[in-house]
Amino acid sequence: MTSISGKTTLDWTGFAAELAPVEVIDEPVLVKKRSRDFFWYSPILDRRLKACFGDLVARPKTRAELSHCLSVAARHRAPITLRGGGTGNYGQSVPMEGGLIIDTTAMGKIVEIGPDFVRVEAGCNILALNNALMAHGRELPIFPSTQDIATIGGFISGGSAGIGTVSHGMLRDAGNVMEIRALSAEEAPREVVFTGDQINMIHHAWGINGVITELTLRTVPTEDWIGCIVTFDSYPACHGAAIDLAQSETIRRKLCSTLDAQIGTYFDKLRGLVPEGRAMLVTLIPRAQMAEFRALMAAHHGTIALAMDEAERLARKLPHVFEFSYNHTTLQALKTDRKVTYLQILFPAPVNVAKVIEVQAALGDDVFMHHEFARMGGQVVSFDLPLVKYTTDARLYEIMDIYAAHGCPASDPHSCIIEEGGMKKADYRHLAWKKRMDPMGLLNSPKSREWARVRGMTAEEIEALHGG
Repeated sequence: MTSISGKTTLDWTGFAAELAPVEVIDEPVLVKKRSRDFFWYSPILDRRLKACFGDLVARPKTRAELSHCLSVAARHRAPITLRGGGTGNYGQSVPMEGGLIIDTTAMGKIVEIGPDFVRVEAGCNILALNNALMAHGRELPIFPSTQDIATIGGFISGGSAGIGTVSHGMLRDAGNVMEIRALSAEEAPREVVFTGDQINMIHHAWGINGVITELTLRTVPTEDWIGCIVTFDSYPACHGAAIDLAQSETIRRKLCSTLDAQIGTYFDKLRGLVPEGRAMLVTLIPRAQMAEFRALMAAHHGTIALAMDEAERLARKLPHVFEFSYNHTTLQALKTDRKVTYLQILFPAPVNVAKVIEVQAALGDDVFMHHEFARMGGQVVSFDLPLVKYTTDARLYEIMDIYAAHGCPASDPHSCIIEEGGMKKADYRHLAWKKRMDPMGLLNSPKSREWARVRGMTAEEIEALHGG
């Protein structure tokens, strides 16, 4: 088999034979399909990554089979890209150098459900995991809006926040992830167990510094959640209600999102259920606290347009309300308008309506605000994931500069380089672990701008650069 990617010179037919008994996929159409994620949310990334493909897909079913895949790849110095459900937005699971794609979705066992934790293989589907936990009266404290297709390993290696962050903090906060087990990319792969502060050396590193095999995660009691959509006359009024909800010490909530009135025009599934032309607050509230929630919304002159439990949602064949939050909002809009894209902006503490009004006045009519409330460092913040009517790359970066000028920094979602996104600078601790876990630089190294500069150093020398 010749190279599908056009970037490698290996004998891929022989390589596939060496992987036996691991299941492989070599049909070019299927290999190309598994070489993509949701990078096409960004017109910039779409241009950069749409021609990037792997050469072969392996689907290991056990840790031993995964170790075998890594061993064969290391022996041939083949580039490796890890893939779960493929729901990333920045090309995390796109092979930039071709090579072997390892699809982890066949490694989806739930190993143990404890009283307040779950131990699970990295390829486990998050919806299946939450359903299993629910039978025990538990649920994940944080999960992505893409839970129906995302894997837990992909979420922990590529994500940072999600449904539940408004109450339980960021994924990186102590206790949310209790343990990560990972294999090194070597001819004789080693297992390393990350606990405590070391967890964040592999969490949110996009799979470039180790191959996650198993995770132990905190769980929390589940609730009889009611999915609610509340409408308001203006976005500032909506935002004020969301601030009070996010900061409430008595009303529990699993989600707190606000959306500009214009965004609702993209939501075909809500047509006839939620009035158009009004700003929306999207949330999940325990049934037992609905009376208090209704009173809070009434005090802010909000109108509850939708309040449904899971049985009603299924009977009405409606999406989860969280599918109108986070980057699912962008996906809903892209279904009807491929000219929209998004940004990622932090509104730091203390969150306030005045800042929203100030920034909104500086933006053009091509930007529609959409805030996700979260807890960061113990304080309530909000992340604006605005929809933007795309015209030019320059305009996107001009909008980011406008936000920054008002004290709201951007994490660039239009870059597939880890140091150019949320990090803004190299995390040399991550790169030191990459040297330890991936000494030959096989794990999708082009995702790091700094790796080429430090790959000849020892792990200790790289780590010494941290803070320098």
